[in-house]
Amino acid sequence: MKTDAQIAAFFDVDRTLVLGHTGRMYFRHLQERGDVGWLALVRLTSVMVRYKFALIDMDRVMKQAAEEVEGMPESQMADICLTVFNQQVIPQISQAAVEALEGHRKQGHKIVLLTASTPYIIEPLSKFLNCDDFLCTHLTVSDGTLSGDYVRPMCYGDGKCHWAGEYAKKHNIDLSKSYFYTDSYTDLPMLEVVGHKRVVNPDPRLRLHAFRRQWPVLQFNR
Repeated sequence: MKTDAQIAAFFDVDRTLVLGHTGRMYFRHLQERGDVGWLALVRLTSVMVRYKFALIDMDRVMKQAAEEVEGMPESQMADICLTVFNQQVIPQISQAAVEALEGHRKQGHKIVLLTASTPYIIEPLSKFLNCDDFLCTHLTVSDGTLSGDYVRPMCYGDGKCHWAGEYAKKHNIDLSKSYFYTDSYTDLPMLEVVGHKRVVNPDPRLRLHAFRRQWPVLQFNR
């Protein structure tokens, strides 16, 4: 790593930068439009509970989600998610997280969102917060239409390390001096990679791990 390497501040999104879960917001919007029924919301709740305790096969969940939107024009997905972003995500952005983000900006650090979510909500969020970049999970697209799959590895768990590592090489970032903010135990691999761990609003398993490792725990709220 060159001596002039940059420092980055990576931010997870759901329950870290945004107080709620953007996936839940998306499904709630579809339910209000009458596009999905209560059974889909029950399944989503089950997924969210297992996700909270890091007991989920996220690749299988992502594959199912991608298959459900197969054939949808990508522009339609982008329009739906932009509405969700404007109506539901913006009010849930944590002011404490924004202040942390601005603190890194003043230090000249590169601000990068790092999330398992897709770009249809994350790109508007990145622009809204004037971030330098974002790394996320991308759905595959053919001729402007969602094709029912996603780019691997998913930006989740070890996949976050993969994409952050590729990004660091490309932009000459020293991960050993960089920061990562997250709430989830599933992000432990990425927390171990960076020099500065920032545990935020942690799930039960991450809270216990942070206590054992004596990592500081932050509470971001409105």
